[in-house]
Amino acid sequence: MVHRRAARSFPNCLLGNRAGTWGGKRKNVIVTENLHSLLHKIEQLNSIGIALSAQRDTPKLLEQILVGARSITGADGGTLYTVSEDRCLHFEMILTESLRLAMGGTSGVAVPFAPIPLYDASGNGNRHMVAPSAVLDDRIINIPDAYDTTEFDFSGTHAFDRRMAYHSRSFLTIPMKNHRGEIIGVLQLINKLDARSGAILAFTREDEQLVSSLASQAAVALTNKELIDELKALFESFIQLIASAIDEKSPYTGGHCRRVPELTMMLARAAAAAASGPLRDFNMSDGDYYELEIAAWLHDCGKITTPEYIVDKATKLETIFDRINLVAARAEIARRDLEIGLLRQRLAQLGQDPSAALPELAPALAELAADLAFLRQSNTGSEFMAEPQRERVRAIAGKYRMQLADGEHGLLSDNEVTNLCIARGTLTDEERKVINHHITATLRMLEKLPFPRHLRRVPEFAGGHHERMDGKGYPRGLRGEQMSVQARIMAIADIFEALTASDRPYKKAKPLSEALAILGRMKQDSHIDPDLFAIFMQERVYLHYAKKYLDITQIDIDAPEEVPGYPF
Repeated sequence: MVHRRAARSFPNCLLGNRAGTWGGKRKNVIVTENLHSLLHKIEQLNSIGIALSAQRDTPKLLEQILVGARSITGADGGTLYTVSEDRCLHFEMILTESLRLAMGGTSGVAVPFAPIPLYDASGNGNRHMVAPSAVLDDRIINIPDAYDTTEFDFSGTHAFDRRMAYHSRSFLTIPMKNHRGEIIGVLQLINKLDARSGAILAFTREDEQLVSSLASQAAVALTNKELIDELKALFESFIQLIASAIDEKSPYTGGHCRRVPELTMMLARAAAAAASGPLRDFNMSDGDYYELEIAAWLHDCGKITTPEYIVDKATKLETIFDRINLVAARAEIARRDLEIGLLRQRLAQLGQDPSAALPELAPALAELAADLAFLRQSNTGSEFMAEPQRERVRAIAGKYRMQLADGEHGLLSDNEVTNLCIARGTLTDEERKVINHHITATLRMLEKLPFPRHLRRVPEFAGGHHERMDGKGYPRGLRGEQMSVQARIMAIADIFEALTASDRPYKKAKPLSEALAILGRMKQDSHIDPDLFAIFMQERVYLHYAKKYLDITQIDIDAPEEVPGYPF
C-alpha cells in the first residue's frame, strides 16, 4: 500500500483528536509519552535547523540534512538527491547505520551510482521510480512495504538487499523546495526502526510532517549556500574581469596582476607559520587568507585610469609612438641640409666640381651620426644618466638647425630634451605622478565599494603596498607601525615581482641575485619590513616563486648569505 500526500508545512497540532479516544490512566501515560517524544523531536528539528543555517560547507550541510532526518524519524538509512540542470537526480549522500555504509558527504567515499533521469529519451516522466516520481508530481510518497507494491520498480533495491543481506522495507520520500517553490532535491528515508525492538515500522503521519519541515529548512539552507556561492563566484569573476581589463590595456601589468597574488599568499603563509621571532604571534584564518588574496588581486585596479602610453612607456621619448624615430628623421634632414649647403657654396665657384666638397663634409656627417647614436642610447633609460650626459643632450638640441615649411627648427624639441634628460628610467616627474596616482585611484575605488564585514580590510591591504617603513612612501606616508602586516607583505610581493618580471617593455628581467640584492638594500634603507624580509629569505619564498614563474636562467643564486642585509 502506498500513501500519497502533497508536501506541506508543519501543522500546529500533530496529535489530532487521538487523545480523546482513549480513557483511564493508561491513556494519560501514552499521551504524556507521545507528547514528550514529540517535544523532543521538535527540539531536535529546531537544533538541526539552527545548525543548517550556520553551515557553509556543502558536504557537511548535506550530511547534516540526512543525519538529522534519520535522527528525528528513527530511520536506519537514507539517501539525499539533488536535482541538476540536466534534469537528473544526482546521489549526494547515502547512509545505512546497520550496514555501517556511508557514501558522499564528508565520508570521503564517492557515490558510485549514476544519476537517475527524470525523463526518458522521448520526454516521458520517469514515474516508475520513487524519487523521480516525487519530483515530477511534487508529492510525498510513503511506502510501508517495498515488497508489497507494484506501483514502483524496486528491482535495484531488491538486488542490493540480496547482495548485502538487507531488507529495505519502509520508504519515505519527500521533495525539497526552495523559496521559489522549485524542487531542488529529494530526501528519502529507509526502514523506520522501533526504538525498543528494532523491528521495521512504517513511517507515520508525524514523520511525514517532521521531515517535510526539515526538508523545507534544508532546501532554504541549500539555496542560501548556492546563492552565497554564486555571489562569491560573481564577485571573484568581477575581480578577474578588472585584471583582464588591465591586461587588455597593458599586457605588461596584466601579468603583474596575476603574479602578485601568488607571491603575496606564499609570503603570508610563511609568515603565519613562523614559530619564533617578531612574527610568531601573527596568525591568519581561512577568511583572513581569502581577504588578503582579494586585496592582492585588486591592488592595482586604479591602473585602469592610467593612460597606457605612460604605463607602457618603454623609452624616454615614447608616447603614442617612439619619437626617437622622429628625431632620426630630423637628423636625416639635417644631414641633407649640411650636404646641400656645402654643395651650393661650391657651385657658386664657377668651374668647381661639386663632388669635390664631399670630403670636407665627412667630419660633420660623422659627428651627426655619433650624436644620433648617443640619443638612441640615452632614449632606452636602462642606465643612470649623469649630468655630463644630460648636458650633451642639451648641446645636441641646439647644434643642428634645419629649415622646414613652418620655419627653422632644432634637432630636438624642448619636451624631447626634458624626456631624454631623465636620470633614471623612462618617466618624467609629471608622468611618475600620474603612475603614482593609480594607488590613490585604487583606494578611492575600493573605499566606495560596500565590502561585507569579512572583507572590510581589503582597501587598507590593497592601498598600502606603496607605503614604506620609514614613512616616505605614498599615498598617505604611513610608517611601518601604522600598516597592517598584510599591507607590508604586499609591498614586498609587489616589488619583487616587478624586479623579476620578464614582460616589462622598459627593462630586462633581473636575475635572483640582483633582485634580492636590491630588496636587501631596501630593507637596510627602511623601505620594506625587515622581519618579513627575513622570512622571505629564510623560508626561501623567493626560490619557491622563482621555480614557478621565472626563467631558469634567472635562478643564479646558491648562497643567499651574500645578499645585503642577510644574515639577520
